[in-house]
Amino acid sequence: MPSTETPFTYDAVGATRENRTPPGFHPLDVRSRIGEGRAVFEAASRAVMTWELHRAVGVGIATDADRAAPGVDVTVTLGGLIKAPCRVVWTVDEPRRAGWAYGTLPGHPESGEEAFLVEMTGDGTVWLMIKAFSRPAKWYARAGGPATRGLQHAYARRCGVVLRRLHGGDEV
Repeated sequence: MPSTETPFTYDAVGATRENRTPPGFHPLDVRSRIGEGRAVFEAASRAVMTWELHRAVGVGIATDADRAAPGVDVTVTLGGLIKAPCRVVWTVDEPRRAGWAYGTLPGHPESGEEAFLVEMTGDGTVWLMIKAFSRPAKWYARAGGPATRGLQHAYARRCGVVLRRLHGGDEV
């Protein structure tokens, strides 16, 4: 059972659902084309909802849950050194849109929220959208300055490349 007693490290919990960046946070908005059609949408959605995408990108995921759901705690591990505790704050599972967002908990190097959404547009194109807002919470994230934000953008772009390779059905 997830613990919801640990407070988030920011106040605007759920703001990514509204595509809103609170004052004092840096926005991130990366959109990647994954492929075409219902089968691609369903496979990509499943990969996002079950942590498959994150594991395929190469980050560690520690959670007791098989799928993202509100209140689920998850710790992302980067390079075996950095542990980033988070909690899922919202999910969406609709015929043309699926995904979730998690917010940072104490111990995370950043403070903020990140959403991973798969969307199929009217013409059948499937997109991965990663939207986030963050600001440094640990000294090393602050010391990284713009380089830290560059790494966040690179990670979001890599998620799109990996998801396309996993489930896009297109040549990459």
